[in-house]
Amino acid sequence: MSSFLRPVIEGQDQRTSASHYRPVSSHLAIAPPVSVVIPAMNEAENLPYVFKTLPAWIHEVILVDGNSTDDTVRVARDLWPGIKVVKQRGRGKGDALISGFAACTGEIIVMVDADGSADGHEIVSYVSALVSGADFAKGSRFANGGGTDDMTPVRKLGNRVLCAVVNAKFGARYTDLCYGYNAFWRHCLDKIDLDCTGFEVETLMNIRVVKAGLRVQEIPSHEYVRIHGMSNLSAVRDGLRVLRVILKEQGKRRTGRRRPPVFAPGAGRGEVS
Repeated sequence: MSSFLRPVIEGQDQRTSASHYRPVSSHLAIAPPVSVVIPAMNEAENLPYVFKTLPAWIHEVILVDGNSTDDTVRVARDLWPGIKVVKQRGRGKGDALISGFAACTGEIIVMVDADGSADGHEIVSYVSALVSGADFAKGSRFANGGGTDDMTPVRKLGNRVLCAVVNAKFGARYTDLCYGYNAFWRHCLDKIDLDCTGFEVETLMNIRVVKAGLRVQEIPSHEYVRIHGMSNLSAVRDGLRVLRVILKEQGKRRTGRRRPPVFAPGAGRGEVS
């Protein structure tokens, strides 16, 4: 069994368990602290749905506030006492995530959207893949066991085409490309060096983990419909930005000796307050 995972044994020294391991269930505990990063702008109505699914064993939650004009920050603090709030200085999802990653203290980082489309109960599957040997656990709505309630036919087609291009150009075997529910060891940030500001950040991460030779495992995930409000995503505009990222990355030299990605079948720029 991995040194990061161990069974919870009845009668064991609880002081040792509490200081080194976090209980995931009555039968399993983990050692690495897990940070959850949630970029949000005017998501006060959706946050209750997001936070109620987050596991209690999470080490920390970091909310990156994109200058919200509603009660996003107050609601987040009411729902999760001790939450770390990062005030975003720039604009865009990529900028927000980079700011949030810089504020993390956990060894594992999980990306979760604030619109209620992601189920926090799935985090255990991502963490499990990481402590079992993966560097990057990539959510997929199209892997066996995944699904989506929120993609139009146009977005599905665009995602499929762009995913095929990335697989062909970079030797990946992804079933999904433009999805924001992912988890990874914090040391991966040193190898992928994120430098984009918009929704294309997920594609950039997916390409650079393959180019860096990191071990990737896809996690089947179900995407739900946004509960309140309108998405800032534009299929055409952001699709073109994703394509530009793909073409730009194709022209860059690989940063390390690449290993084939591993897939399981079916399976500081902000202000901290």
